[in-house]
Amino acid sequence: MKVAVIGTGYVGLTTAISLAMHGHEVVGIDLVEAKIKMLRQGQSPIYEPGLEEALAAVLQQGVLTFTTDLLEAKESEVLFVCVGTPESADGTADLSYLLASVSEIGTLHRSVPRARTVVIKSTVPVGTGDRVAGLLGDCKSLFVVSNPEFLREGNALVDALKPSRIVIGANHDEAKAVMERLYDGIAAPRVLTTRANAELIKYASNAFLATRISFMNELARLSTVLGTDILTVAHGMGLDSRIGPDFLRAGVGYGGSCFPKDTIALLQLAQEQGVSLNLLDKVRQINRTQPLWFLQLVKNAIPELKGKQIALLGLAFKPDTDDIREAPALAIIEELQRCGASIRAYDPIASSAVQKIFPGVSYCGTPAEACQGAHAALLVTEWKECVQLPWDEIYANMAHPALFDGRNAWPVKEVREAGFHYTGVGRS
Repeated sequence: MKVAVIGTGYVGLTTAISLAMHGHEVVGIDLVEAKIKMLRQGQSPIYEPGLEEALAAVLQQGVLTFTTDLLEAKESEVLFVCVGTPESADGTADLSYLLASVSEIGTLHRSVPRARTVVIKSTVPVGTGDRVAGLLGDCKSLFVVSNPEFLREGNALVDALKPSRIVIGANHDEAKAVMERLYDGIAAPRVLTTRANAELIKYASNAFLATRISFMNELARLSTVLGTDILTVAHGMGLDSRIGPDFLRAGVGYGGSCFPKDTIALLQLAQEQGVSLNLLDKVRQINRTQPLWFLQLVKNAIPELKGKQIALLGLAFKPDTDDIREAPALAIIEELQRCGASIRAYDPIASSAVQKIFPGVSYCGTPAEACQGAHAALLVTEWKECVQLPWDEIYANMAHPALFDGRNAWPVKEVREAGFHYTGVGRS
């Protein structure tokens, strides 16, 4: 099928590449000429393992092209809308980019009419698909579908190629048939439903995963006081088939582009409808305070941080991505600087992005360099480069051998045998 993907950000680029790899003829569209130029040269503007190699392959095969002109998508049967829906000042989703794209699609369709399906893959408030259908109501043979993405940053390409489920929100059988043809050959459960249901499935999924994380983080606070071990507790919980093991890891909190934005958008939507989501409000509160709670562990061990040198290992919100949006490291840096500490940080990918926000931090080329002369080392993102360390060398070069494991990823027995004072999140 001929497919257009409007927006070449994280979701759009991954969607375009995966559809091309599944044999469709895809054109990626973006208004930013510099980005399009990069993509045409096989350079990805985002970091994702395997993404750039896959991009080069589909470009070479000629099944994926890029342009700034929507008119080049005039022959496309399916148009994906993958533009950003950032958080507005009041917490609602900003739909300005999406509505601008819809307006352009309407103009294209009226000038070059043909059977088309507009697929909204951007995360949008419930009712947006119906609103878009209303805006395009005068466009004959044009259908609107909600087809939310469930991509994990760092694993997005894998998730796009082998999705856990495909949710298709469509109000017409013709549109459902188009989507089934588009995803033919992909072995994944289908959920065929209304646009509104599909939109809420996306928000509900992210809100529930955020709830699991915050629940475990709050439980880790109790575990710290009780002297119990949160990893053992999580393992015991995860063996229950009704619970499962995923998203039960305590740490310094979640970040990224999805969970923070989607939880506040769902809260805002509920408030507009006069419904209180008290649990979700508490989830956000726990996540907001988790990095500061973690830092309190550091302050308990080092009461006077002023003038102390702190090593910060990991800056992106999770491994295998360069995304620093809502990253816990940002809140930790801000608080450490407020306390007068000197920070030496390491991240294999995200340092340059954080440096624009915090130029006063010393950014190092290796974890060992960041730990040189440090009074404490904090693991904030569990990159393998930050987890697998030469402990004897680290111990010899630190001013004070204190490790604070914000991801419960360091080998506790090994580091303690090396002489370190180890503190994890809710570890006994």
